[in-house]
This record gives sequence, structure tokens and C-alpha cells, in this order.
Amino acid sequence: MSCLRRRTRGRAVRVLCSLLALVLLAGCVRAPLLRDADLELLAAQTERERVLALQQNWSFSGRVAVSGGGDGGSGRIEWQQQGDSFSVSLSAPVSRQSWRLTAGEGWARLDGVEQGPLEGSDAEALLAEAAGWSMPLAQLRAWVRGARAEAQSQLEFDAQGLPARLRQHGWQIEYRGWDQRRQPPLPLRVFAESGERRVRLVVDRWEPEGG
Repeated sequence: MSCLRRRTRGRAVRVLCSLLALVLLAGCVRAPLLRDADLELLAAQTERERVLALQQNWSFSGRVAVSGGGDGGSGRIEWQQQGDSFSVSLSAPVSRQSWRLTAGEGWARLDGVEQGPLEGSDAEALLAEAAGWSMPLAQLRAWVRGARAEAQSQLEFDAQGLPARLRQHGWQIEYRGWDQRRQPPLPLRVFAESGERRVRLVVDRWEPEGG
């Protein structure tokens, strides 16, 4: 009889331990992201994008790392947007190289290459061919502010109702930090990838119009 009680007690202890392990494991599981089926979240995102579209002149400075699709590299980045035109300054301390890319509708100019300034109609292609940095510039100016570029997209939101993951143009963009002092809030860490291509941005300072 005592042996039966010991076996029963042993089973109870094992069951209790298993339940405790499940509880602890559940506590470690990341909270699920909210998908774009939520019309209220999508409406809030649309309103964010409407406000951002009114702020046509903005800039940020920070750090960038680019890989895949060319030589790539890492360093400082300063982006200045003036309506449909922009200027991006890149500096890579390891290679001691720096470039300045200015572009508008149908034109682009790259300064900082050995053979002198280069011009073309495609800013992304110009930067990739001459400097080896492959960045989706046309879409990045929307993504970096937590907005969708034109085209179909899939969004997931975090617990605060801000974008956490965006899929668009064959890219997946993750937002891993926000400056919520800004209205609307602006991303601080933007990680984008498409196949072997990677672009990682860490924003040190935002200067949005009216921000």
C-alpha cells in the first residue's frame, strides 16, 4: 500500500512539474502580432500616412549597413527630403569613402566617385553600379517613416498599434523601435531584407517638418 502511495505521489509531482513548465514556457512566448485584417488598425495607419504625406520636407541622420546585390558596406547616413527631391550622404569610415546622391523626378547625380560626378535617370541603379550599395531608394523614403509605398502590401502591427512588419515589393521590413515623442511616431530602427539583400537603418535623429 505504501508503494502505491509513493507511485501515486510521484505521478502527481511529475504532472505538477509538467504544468509548471508549460506555464513558464507560455510566459516566454512573444505576444502575437496584430495583422492587417483589423480595420481599426488599418484606418489608424492610413491616417498616419496622410499626416506624413503633408510633411514633405524632412531629414534624418543615423547609421546604415547594406549587404547583398553589390559590395555593400556600413557607415553614416544623412537623408534630406524636399518634396519629391532628396539628397543622401553616405560615409564609410572603414573604406574612407563618401558619396552624395541627389535625385528628383527622372534624374540623379552621384558625387564622390573617382572619375567625377555621375548622372543618370535611376538613382538606385547609379548608387549600386558606382558605389556598390544596393538600396531600394524609391520605396525606402516611405518605409523609413513607417509608411507604405505604392503597391500591394501586408502589414502586421505591434501592441501599440504601430507597424511591426511590412511586406511590399518583395521586401520584408521590420520596425524594432519608435520615437513616440513625435506625432505621428517615427521609426528608430528599420531592418529590410529581400533575398540576399539587406538594409539596416538606425536613426539617431529625426528632423521632420513641424516635428
